[in-house]
Amino acid sequence: MIRVGLTGGIGAGKSTVAKTFVERGGFHVDADKIAREVVEPGTPGLAQLVEAFGEDILVGDGSLDRAALAAKAFVDDESRSTLNSITHPLVGARTQELLEAAPDDAIVIQDIPLLVESNMAPFFHLVIIVHADPEERVRRLVELRGMPESDARARIAAQADDDQRRAVADVWLDNSGSPEALAAASGWVWERRLVPFETNVRTRTPAVVDAELLAAEPNSSTLPTRITNRLWALAGANATTIDAAARGSVHPEFVITARDADASNVLADALAPGGFVSIGDSRFGSADPGRPAAVNVRTAE
Repeated sequence: MIRVGLTGGIGAGKSTVAKTFVERGGFHVDADKIAREVVEPGTPGLAQLVEAFGEDILVGDGSLDRAALAAKAFVDDESRSTLNSITHPLVGARTQELLEAAPDDAIVIQDIPLLVESNMAPFFHLVIIVHADPEERVRRLVELRGMPESDARARIAAQADDDQRRAVADVWLDNSGSPEALAAASGWVWERRLVPFETNVRTRTPAVVDAELLAAEPNSSTLPTRITNRLWALAGANATTIDAAARGSVHPEFVITARDADASNVLADALAPGGFVSIGDSRFGSADPGRPAAVNVRTAE
């Protein structure tokens, strides 16, 4: 399978993209939905929240009053830490359950609002950012969701900005136009990039580079860093260094120095499912048709 991280600022239009992918067979893992599920009435999560913050975070039917919880949980760092210590492990465990249930040939779409803010980008095969100008997002939040304008602006200001999102984006979907235009652009990404990428990973086939996908690269200056970070996420402690050998090239090359011979073998096993398939002689090629790269693995002397 491949895991795709889908994110964007509040009001940007992630739901339209997720719906388009799901209609084409994507396996959707929605972080917001999971966060609600793990604190539903009768769950251990809700019981832990009540124990930590009191019975008055509940409404009459026993469900969570999110506004009341927020009023208590976000007053200081200690309270916020308590909230996170309860909810984050539960969300993580439920997410893992869903990932384990996904088919072997799945294109998993993980819809995560704070993906950028949480520094999670390297842990996905691909990161897709849905973008809309802040003023348009304010309009949508006010007119479509009934949010007070001051709240909408505060929510937007508290999230990552466009430069931070573009720095980690492998795909940039502009939602300044109609929902139909966004759905069409998403469908093109699905057919031209996600489907071939998953097939190449599953069959251990290096990608045939797609010139149109290369032309749509959202930020070529950060591409070497994005690939390096992805390689570190795959290599972990098995690598001592990862260097970009051809940083300015359209086809960048990277050298991973393995800690020892055993670590080199572990690396080889990790790179293929992670999107870099063997092309012989300790060399690996990208399985992503929109992101060519060569990776050499050598053992530390």
